[in-house]
Amino acid sequence: MIPMLRRILRTGIVSEPPPAAGAEGEMARLGEDIRRILGRALAIREVDAGSCNGCELEIHALNNPYYNIEGYGIKFVASPRHADMLLVTGPVTKNMEHALKVAWDCTPAPKLVVAVGDCGCGCGEIGGTFGTSYASCGAVENVIPVDVRVPGCPPTPTALLAGILAAVRRQK
Repeated sequence: MIPMLRRILRTGIVSEPPPAAGAEGEMARLGEDIRRILGRALAIREVDAGSCNGCELEIHALNNPYYNIEGYGIKFVASPRHADMLLVTGPVTKNMEHALKVAWDCTPAPKLVVAVGDCGCGCGEIGGTFGTSYASCGAVENVIPVDVRVPGCPPTPTALLAGILAAVRRQK
């Protein structure tokens, strides 16, 4: 126990730096854009189509007090029937292909799709950890249409937020 405490004291606090000055203004503009374009809060349904869960951890970070996206009019919903956007992570496995298509069909129009992570964007097919195979359909766009791609392994919460904002602004 003592060696662990010493190591913690030597390392210090390892976390992201605080948001840059003016980030709250950008978030407020994001909230205003969402309400102006959609006329209400943005409802997102997150679909894990076969990922390693690295992207999900970063998506969950968006809901913590540090980013607080719900305070700016973005919320996660449990059903695609209530969603404006599908946030899809991972290479689409054959087992999830039908479920992803059903989620796409159940999402009311106009619907947005954001592919998250290198696996979901198809970057894995180029350098290949996960590509198209007997067990995987590969990128999200091989199964459903994609509006915005957020690459990274995993992408940062800031990059996810930028991707969500890009998708919403495409609705104009």
